[in-house]
Amino acid sequence: MGEGEYMSKRLEQYFYLVLGSTLLTLGIWLFVTPNQINFGGMIGLAQLIDYFIHKFLVLPKSLNTYKIMNKEFCFKTIISLIIQTVLLSILPTIKEPIVEDALLNVAFAAIICGIGVGLALRSSGCCGGIDIATVCLVKKNPDFKAGQLSIIFNVVLFGICLFIYDIKIIMYSIVFVAILYTTADKFHLQNINVAVLIFTKNKEIKEAIMKQMGRGVTYWMGKGAYTETNQEILYVAIN
Repeated sequence: MGEGEYMSKRLEQYFYLVLGSTLLTLGIWLFVTPNQINFGGMIGLAQLIDYFIHKFLVLPKSLNTYKIMNKEFCFKTIISLIIQTVLLSILPTIKEPIVEDALLNVAFAAIICGIGVGLALRSSGCCGGIDIATVCLVKKNPDFKAGQLSIIFNVVLFGICLFIYDIKIIMYSIVFVAILYTTADKFHLQNINVAVLIFTKNKEIKEAIMKQMGRGVTYWMGKGAYTETNQEILYVAIN
């Protein structure tokens, strides 16, 4: 991968991150909040905490999540959270749903937010919340399915919500989450670990892999049986 192509790929990733974060925020602002839909995941948990705080307490809330990933992933996630925070702070509150049909609001909210989440994941970052834990688990255990944690978390979350919210809101929230994750899966690229053998005479390939891709390389010398020419055999784990 040349320097120009590498920089173009990086810019494309940050474009996806900004666009995805913006779409997620707009989906929440336009459809989720006015319709009292529970978002699920960490945002849904925050909504639940917010409900209890406003009902029983007058203290400000603070919810922090720390996960250890590579620096670029953390940096991109912070950018996404800043974009969401700034936009939600400056956009005026919508007190009434845009359209009366609740199912239309749910569908558009899920599609817009799902595209946003998927694009953010495609950028090798995320929009925060439960996605951080999911990415960490997938990184540690490649056999872990990305949707498993979200499904388990939301089953528990919506179970609690049954005692608080109207059953109709819970049902709409479940539909919202189902469409959201289905949409997100169509737009992000699932990481799949692959072992690759590269046969090359170019001595610079292994340096480029280590510096530009951040991957380790194991190599040994080989010889073509027909031509009797020497070449390096590189072994690389990529995704």
